[in-house]
Amino acid sequence: MLGSPVISLLAGVGLVLVVAASPGAAQDVAAPRVMSARDTLRVNQVGNPRLSPDGEWVLYTQGMIDLEEPELLSVTNVWRVRVDGTANRQLTRGRKDALAPAWSPSGETIAFVSARGNEPETRTQVYFMHRDGGEAWQVTTHDESVNAFSFSPDGTKLLFTARDRVSDEEENFRQKRGDAEIVNRSFRMVHLWVHDLETSTTARVTDGDFVVANPDWSPDSQQVVFEMRPTPTANDRWRSDIWIVDVETGDRRLLYENSGSDTYPRWSPDGSTVAFASNEFGSSNTMHDKLQLLSLVETLPRQFLEEVDRNFSRPIWSTDGSYIFWAAGKGTSTSLFRVALSTGAVTETSTLGGRNDSWELSQDGDRWVWVHTSGEWPAEIYTATIGGSPVSLTDANAWLRDEAVGFGSVETVRWKNSNGMTIEGVVTKPVDFREGVPYPFILNPHGGPTSASLEAFDATNQFFAGNGYVVLQPNFRGSTNYGQTFVNANIDAWGIADYDDVMTGVDYILDMGWVDEDRLICFGWSYGGYLAAWIATQTDRFKAVSPGAGLTNLYSMYSTNDLQDYLASFFGGTPWTKTENYRRHSPMTYVADVMSPVLLMHGGSDTRVPPEQSMEFFQALKDLDKEVTFVRFPREGHGIREPLHRMDRLKRYAEFFGKHVDNPPVSERQVDLADAVSEEGKQ
Repeated sequence: MLGSPVISLLAGVGLVLVVAASPGAAQDVAAPRVMSARDTLRVNQVGNPRLSPDGEWVLYTQGMIDLEEPELLSVTNVWRVRVDGTANRQLTRGRKDALAPAWSPSGETIAFVSARGNEPETRTQVYFMHRDGGEAWQVTTHDESVNAFSFSPDGTKLLFTARDRVSDEEENFRQKRGDAEIVNRSFRMVHLWVHDLETSTTARVTDGDFVVANPDWSPDSQQVVFEMRPTPTANDRWRSDIWIVDVETGDRRLLYENSGSDTYPRWSPDGSTVAFASNEFGSSNTMHDKLQLLSLVETLPRQFLEEVDRNFSRPIWSTDGSYIFWAAGKGTSTSLFRVALSTGAVTETSTLGGRNDSWELSQDGDRWVWVHTSGEWPAEIYTATIGGSPVSLTDANAWLRDEAVGFGSVETVRWKNSNGMTIEGVVTKPVDFREGVPYPFILNPHGGPTSASLEAFDATNQFFAGNGYVVLQPNFRGSTNYGQTFVNANIDAWGIADYDDVMTGVDYILDMGWVDEDRLICFGWSYGGYLAAWIATQTDRFKAVSPGAGLTNLYSMYSTNDLQDYLASFFGGTPWTKTENYRRHSPMTYVADVMSPVLLMHGGSDTRVPPEQSMEFFQALKDLDKEVTFVRFPREGHGIREPLHRMDRLKRYAEFFGKHVDNPPVSERQVDLADAVSEEGKQ
């Protein structure tokens, strides 16, 4: 059974986490300024913490945007810091990203991947540098980009994955016939390669019509366990099995298969067993993954967590092989859990709340590092020894404190839906919030729907908080982190169960007296965009609605997106067998009922939710003489990544929302005033 949070765990297999002050703890400042759209780009992003073999240093990445560049260049670099928080130093520089840092087994060398060079077709390769920094040197010279890599435990080799190059036959065909391709037939597979560090030679390890993912070295550096998928398509990621290959001979054998997905295989410390996440249900589904352990001399695995109503993900072995840890969501936060392999007992460790991810355990089992994000401060790298308090190793956004930028408070709220079920959500209040003041309100449902909003820092929400909005992010039925029944409650109930949950949440916020019922706004992205479009067809309570990358016509969405199985899992089949289900839950079916002004936004190269979904909704609203604007961002996929586009989107939100609830964006007036003062000072 799932245990309650504990105060301490056994040495070597857990940690004690006691809430510590965030680097962004409130300061005694007068009238803090608020975040502008441009400020949201200044928030540096840390991640990928990696402990040195001796447990004394942590590598991590820090991404930042150069605001002095005309195109707002975004670059990620590798940094290094001691576990006591001292000697924090940037190791890589330049205009090219340095990603996926790793220590060599000896701890003398640091590795990372980068695409260095000025040619448009520069490939991503592995680079080394000495542990104390200095000039990096290129190690691999593969003819295609290196996707991911790892050192062999004995330190003599690099294992990496790379996509197959275009074959000579296909290249000749293109030269004669052009670049036409047969849909779902022209795949470039991803395979394993080994680079010998002593001879500087590279050898192929796997070959065939399949894709390799998530490989892991055996402790003796002789074998690699990996996921095998039939194609590189997103829809086939649920059709994976576990295989083992001998690095020297290339001989491979199937370790485990079933009709569903088997992912993240990881060797036990003694090399006798492989742990992995497994789902017995075929194709895509919303069922929780379970932990499987399979000995190399057994034919049937041991399954754990059958009675635990929590999803399993990437396994992390304890150093003695007695426990496995994994990160999982719980309500509006994420925690670290462990399962005892001798008894199956599960324990949740006590964490800091908010978002906690990218966990890594030191080789001696005495220290953890991870990324922690609180509600009112961006992500930082944290560490804790067994029995010790957590310590923040980084202060990546000191400028927020130095410039006295004000944040709205973030908290979890709960209400009852129409069925009496408790629903949670995350509320971000305006900067300098005052009880009794009716603020304008934003409803922002999350994407997924198998996802959840967390009590973690969100620059967009803080941008809105600075502009005087109360923001509610509801975890409606279909959200993760609340158990299997809850996540399945949205099957064939899109726009029904979730609509009730979010609208009762709106009523709850109104009853709290925090917002003005005549100044309601709704926006969302992906599935949140679906809900925003749906809400626009179901009620006139919102003064403006902005669906972003939203699903509007589920019937046409099925054939044109890249996750057909995922969509089919919610409606009991395809549109050709369950036509009425798809029609009944599509906002397009009710588009004539839209009463609110609509702002549609979409990435022009989105394959997850094709931009035609917004185009259909736009054309219908236009034909119906409704108030609608459609903004398409060139080159963007399902998320908006280019800095200028990100800033543009926020400004459009602020202007569109402000126009319809009489709330001009103060954050942008603040920027205009600062610019004017700066120009006056130059004269």
